[in-house]
Amino acid sequence: MIIQGGMGIAVSGWTLAKAVSSAGQMGVVSGTAIDAVLVRRLQLGDPGGPIRRAFDAFPIPGVVDDILDRYFVEGGKEPDARFKQKPMGKLKPSRRLQDLIVVANFVEVWLAKEGHTQPVGINYLEKIQAPTIASLYGAALAGVDYVLIGAGIPRAIPGILDRLTAGLPVEMRVDVKKATSADDPYIRFDPAEYAGGVPPLIKRPIFLAIVSSHILGTLLTRNPETSVDGFIIEGPSAGGHNAPPRAKEGLSELGEPIYGERDVPDLGVFRELGLPFWMAGGYGTPEQVKHALSEGATGVQVGTAFAYCKESGLEPEIKAQVLEESRQKRLVVFTDPIGSPTGFPVKVLQLAGTVSEEDMYAARTRICDLGYLRSAYLDDDGKKGWRCPAEPVEDYVRKGGDLADTVGRKCLCNSLMANIGLGQIKRDGTPEPILVTSGDDAVDVARFLPEGGSSYRAQDVIDYLLGGIATG
Repeated sequence: MIIQGGMGIAVSGWTLAKAVSSAGQMGVVSGTAIDAVLVRRLQLGDPGGPIRRAFDAFPIPGVVDDILDRYFVEGGKEPDARFKQKPMGKLKPSRRLQDLIVVANFVEVWLAKEGHTQPVGINYLEKIQAPTIASLYGAALAGVDYVLIGAGIPRAIPGILDRLTAGLPVEMRVDVKKATSADDPYIRFDPAEYAGGVPPLIKRPIFLAIVSSHILGTLLTRNPETSVDGFIIEGPSAGGHNAPPRAKEGLSELGEPIYGERDVPDLGVFRELGLPFWMAGGYGTPEQVKHALSEGATGVQVGTAFAYCKESGLEPEIKAQVLEESRQKRLVVFTDPIGSPTGFPVKVLQLAGTVSEEDMYAARTRICDLGYLRSAYLDDDGKKGWRCPAEPVEDYVRKGGDLADTVGRKCLCNSLMANIGLGQIKRDGTPEPILVTSGDDAVDVARFLPEGGSSYRAQDVIDYLLGGIATG
């Protein structure tokens, strides 16, 4: 009945997903930038050894040893030492990068599933295309039960899952500006070649598309060969990236996108499609859960309420700050129409000492060294390249980008890594600043705190949401 949202970079990590699944609901890990998370966790010494425990279970021989040799630091790196960088994504990755992607997704799912038999899902952004196939394969090797993808139109995913399950080669077209099919804008993956023979057997995970409109829902069921298995219908109050408003009505007085009647999905259409669906965005109360069920939903997806629980991946200091701001009724969530390099609106908490403040944003030196939200393009000579409107302005313009696109863009990759304690130490010795993305429900998240308490657990959220609902 409850799907825990796949949030940020490792905010919904394996610890949170395991707690939710173990409680009988569906925990979801975030697959975004999970290869960078893996290598930085290894450089912190893998406290307690969970990554190395998952490495021992990886089913393809000879893959994890090189990763350990390159990135593991016994006892952890010095606090002021920079993290060793991993290779940035590309359409034709090296075997080392491919291994990192496959193994990282395997590790996160395997740890989330360890010790129980309840379903576990993984969440991806359709916008981040280069690592998609290898990520899906790694998650499937670990037995992931559900795949959730939003922030785009994931038409190719059902067919890819079918072929991966059958051990067949797969390919996916990537959005490369100005490219035609003759320019070969594809990523490819062959399970047999990767495994060096007969690939391990995997089960096909159930695929849920994250959508904001019944029009997209209908599109994703039109072709029986590529039809999705169900939907998460996400409203504009949901955390992280939101779909842009369908009506171009400009911005509100506060500078936020204006959503209207055209942005309300027709649930009757979804009921007619006959596939299960979950409601998301503002469904973090028992009343909203009951309402979703009365509309024919299977249940709800809730993210924000879980983001600040004890098991989430956010740094404890961030959780404490947000909970106190919420308790004092002074927390503000701003839907930033231009902050994300993706072009999608993104919800940002207005917190002191973060990049949400103009002076903090202006003081940060732009750099693009993780590159997950870059876009591929074809230059005038027919060569493929990558650019991001949050990278150094002169670099973006030199690559053919529009100067106007750089205004207000924020490096979510580096900030979201900092949110979970894995931020890079910049070359001047200062830490990468944070930027907290969250849903509108963050303003009232203190309601989960027990009387006199300063933290709460995932189980508290589940108990609250299911209050008064018979689940047996």
